[in-house]
Amino acid sequence: MNTVAVIDYGMGNLHSVAKALEHVAPDARVLVTNDPQQVREADRVLLPGVGAIRDCMAEILRQGVDREVAEAIASGKPFLGICVGMQALMQHSEENNGVDCLGHFDGQVKFFGDDLRDADGEKLKVPHMGWNIVEQTLDHPLWAGIDNGSRFYFVHSYYVKADSRAEVAATCEYGVEFDVALARDNVFLTQFHPEKSHTAGLQLLKNFMSWDAKS
Repeated sequence: MNTVAVIDYGMGNLHSVAKALEHVAPDARVLVTNDPQQVREADRVLLPGVGAIRDCMAEILRQGVDREVAEAIASGKPFLGICVGMQALMQHSEENNGVDCLGHFDGQVKFFGDDLRDADGEKLKVPHMGWNIVEQTLDHPLWAGIDNGSRFYFVHSYYVKADSRAEVAATCEYGVEFDVALARDNVFLTQFHPEKSHTAGLQLLKNFMSWDAKS
């Protein structure tokens, strides 16, 4: 049976993610778990995250989730990080006066700013919340069946800027251009919430549940 472990460290939108996975892969086994053994034995792993990065990183380290993440990535199994689950894999975040993250990807998590404006000079609200157009920049199996320029749902005040442009799978515009999906080997990360993004988001999760991480 195709098993996916949704890592529960107390900081993710676990119910919505699990329900979405069950919907797109009804024959799969979806485990919301903080048991390292279950994470280790799963066929694929998902790291969710909502809230402040300081609290998320504190729980990740306290519960040993950093080791589970490192093992999952090293194992080569498909790994998906969502929202703060993406930001936690970067090197450092400006949030909460600066927080060191897990450092699996080179790059920073930056604040949109207090005076964010669009191309016409109109002030933009922070957090960036709602639907926005995602521009795919990398051909990847998780984009299968998803039109370039599809809209996905966002809720965040901090954004990722990766050092390696070769790892950027999609970008978005909100006052600045920022990276909303990263991909390397068996890892795919999204700033947007696929579980809240209707057709396009569910398709991405469906693709994840069938991805072998070898292409």
